[in-house]
Amino acid sequence: MSKHKQAWYVINGITIYRIIAAPFLLILLFNGQHHIFKWLLGVSFFTDLIDGFLARKFKVTSVLGTKLDSVGDDLTVLVGVTGLFVLKFDFIKQHQIVFYILLGLFVIQVSYAFIRYGKMTSFHTYLAKSAALLQGVFLLLVFFTDEPILVLFYAAAGITMLELIEETIMVHLLPTWQDNVKGIHEVLKKKRTPKRS
Repeated sequence: MSKHKQAWYVINGITIYRIIAAPFLLILLFNGQHHIFKWLLGVSFFTDLIDGFLARKFKVTSVLGTKLDSVGDDLTVLVGVTGLFVLKFDFIKQHQIVFYILLGLFVIQVSYAFIRYGKMTSFHTYLAKSAALLQGVFLLLVFFTDEPILVLFYAAAGITMLELIEETIMVHLLPTWQDNVKGIHEVLKKKRTPKRS
């Protein structure tokens, strides 16, 4: 087996770990194993950084890998937010408007993607990567500190809102499903570039 193929299996294996770990993390959360939950959630967020770094280093990309990565990212964030509801519900209540806005933008983006493409997007834009990093740092620290860090929360929420708005616009601009589109600037640049005959 070639090194490229080996790298492909290892990287996708790390991504699949995140997907498989999600239901087990929820079991730990709802069974009161909060100490184990927060550490294993940290492992899941760390694997997101690792598989992305390895994919770039070994130049291992595929449509399957991109889809798996998106699913793993979404499930990990969903588990983290569920943990927030269970362990920090007062914080959710205090900032419920922000969470409603985020949920609304997410539903709009996903719904529009299904209408246009019949599936979720896997753009992996620069804004999406920034949002994922901020979400991960906030969701990890919130379980290791007594009080959530508000500056970090609003930074994560703000970038996530911008990312969801950008991706909704990109869904509108792109007639067919595409992966690994870095941002709306890339879409507009391609539209301005005349096609060669």
